[in-house]
Amino acid sequence: MPVALFALAIGAFGFGATEFAMMGVLPAVAHGMHVSIPRAGYLITGYALGVVIGAPLITAISGRFTRKRLLLALMVVFTVGNLAASAAPGFGFLMAARVLTALPHGAFFGVGSVVAAELVDERRSARAISLMFTGLTVANIVGVPAATALGNAFGWRLAFALIGAAGVVAVLGIAVLVPADRTHTPVRLRTELRAFTRPQVWFALAVGALGFAGVFATYTYIAPMLSTLAGAGSVGLTAALALFGLGSAVGNLLGGRLADRALMPAIYVALGSLAAVLALFVLTVHHLATALVTVFAIGVAAGLVIPPVQVRAMRAAREAPTMAAASVQSSINIANAGGAALGGVVIGAGFGYAASSLAGAVLALAGLGLALVSGRLDRVPASPVHERQAS
Repeated sequence: MPVALFALAIGAFGFGATEFAMMGVLPAVAHGMHVSIPRAGYLITGYALGVVIGAPLITAISGRFTRKRLLLALMVVFTVGNLAASAAPGFGFLMAARVLTALPHGAFFGVGSVVAAELVDERRSARAISLMFTGLTVANIVGVPAATALGNAFGWRLAFALIGAAGVVAVLGIAVLVPADRTHTPVRLRTELRAFTRPQVWFALAVGALGFAGVFATYTYIAPMLSTLAGAGSVGLTAALALFGLGSAVGNLLGGRLADRALMPAIYVALGSLAAVLALFVLTVHHLATALVTVFAIGVAAGLVIPPVQVRAMRAAREAPTMAAASVQSSINIANAGGAALGGVVIGAGFGYAASSLAGAVLALAGLGLALVSGRLDRVPASPVHERQAS
């Protein structure tokens, strides 16, 4: 695999760290900014909305940039946003810095996926994309816990300053290691939007959204679930978070290999496995040892979903893969909010913490059902009229 993928993985690491580190330092941020924790929580919501808005917006206005220059520009914005957050004089400034940092998130993963796939032959494209996304999973294993520990020990501003430093490293890595575009093919808005007239693009986005909504319906409440039902203390909760991140990294790499062998079967296996382990968690969560093993399995299943769904969206979009690939990140952030909300509704209705995992399993099954419908449509020959419209 090309060494340039390492530079893209560093960028993915930075985005993963900055998105989730806020959850670990939220109380410290609230205290430092003299706001309540619920109000400080809007910083997480603001980031998610920035991803959803920024992915298609930045892709649409990036036509004059080569892909390498666009990646560099996105990482510069990311770096400036984190350094601004670390120096924020007030809550409003911090919110603006978080949204600024989020805007290039989806576009980076969209453009980065296209670049990663072009660095290798088509038979290894999913593995190349999964290697880039390894940076995101490593952020959950190492980056987020480290930023949380340092931020709580020495001040939350240090956490975002260090993430900004990681952005500088990513900028240098992309500048040196990512080859210049062989030919500059501008991203044309009309062509990119035309890809969204294809039902298979929407199927891919919906499948990814439902699968990850199932993950977040459970993972959002993992701390109270394990402490209440499994009796986990701080060490047990830390171990659970690390095991989930480690499982995601393993699943991500395995998902890339499976997707290169057989794309749609890889999606079926990923979503079927995710539904099974989420349902199993309802039973295993009552004992700490079995709960930790299942949390690792949930991480593996969640990681399995990412590479095949990303590749599916790009291939369904055909000659206009950039915005489709970026939109996968938008759908995942929508899934984050929707899955967490559904899990909260289930718990609030009195069904208990474990029921949120069962709700997640239902969402994953719904994603599997859509994937099966999408796969069946692939076997239906297109009419000549539809073929002319697609071309």
